Amino acid sequence: MSLIQEFKAFVAKGNVAELAVAVVVGGAFSDIVKTFVNAVVMPLVSYVLPPKMQWEEWTLGKVRIGLVLGATLHFFIIALVVFLLLVKLLGMLTRRQEEAAGEPAATRPCPECLEPVPQAATRCKFCTSKLEPVQ
Repeated sequence: MSLIQEFKAFVAKGNVAELAVAVVVGGAFSDIVKTFVNAVVMPLVSYVLPPKMQWEEWTLGKVRIGLVLGATLHFFIIALVVFLLLVKLLGMLTRRQEEAAGEPAATRPCPECLEPVPQAATRCKFCTSKLEPVQ
């Protein structure tokens, strides 16, 4: 298979289009998070810092260490906001929806290899161990 044919096959896969959409949506979401951090979180941080403290202008020789510290602080604040909003909040909402649905799980873990197997299975398709039937 030639390089061009391999590239066409790669681009034809759905993963490339999904990745492109994820990058665009991620960029838009990044603007929202940056605005939230700059407009809400950083003003709250300024209440903690001493007044008229220009930490962005700190230097170590010619190295502008204040800018590095500011970028690092922004990174940690943005990471915290994303973690709290996406991971914790969406995880909590997802758990509530699953609990509200009340449907039994479609799979169960195999006691030998811990791979997911259907509830009605009597033998694991991964390790072929015999499974107890579910009541």
